[in-house]
Amino acid sequence: MSYSLPAKRRAAAFIVSAMAGLFAGQALADDVTFIMKNSHENAVEVELYSQDRKHVWPGGNEVYYLDDGDSKQIKLSCQQGETICYGAWVSGDKQTYWGTGPNNKDSCEDCCYTCEGGETEEINLVE
Repeated sequence: MSYSLPAKRRAAAFIVSAMAGLFAGQALADDVTFIMKNSHENAVEVELYSQDRKHVWPGGNEVYYLDDGDSKQIKLSCQQGETICYGAWVSGDKQTYWGTGPNNKDSCEDCCYTCEGGETEEINLVE
């Protein structure tokens, strides 16, 4: 079976258009590492919240747990350019918190980072 040149061009244009449509809705993946240090006298719990989509790390009703004096590097896979904020609180006391607090309930001035690779400065949770 033989096709004319215009038919081949239309077919190629259709394939290119279909491929572009497949990838248009997908965000590029990246990562960021949050460096958290607990300098509070009590253990703290931490969650990280996307501000651009409904996503929480670690998710699944889990938290990152830092005993007093602990440091933790938390590496996240995220969407490039996504804004991620931390919320941390004293374990067992959700009224004492840092960042956006439990369940991302508050706003903050300096608790958010952009997913673009690399790592945050050390985030020191202290009274």
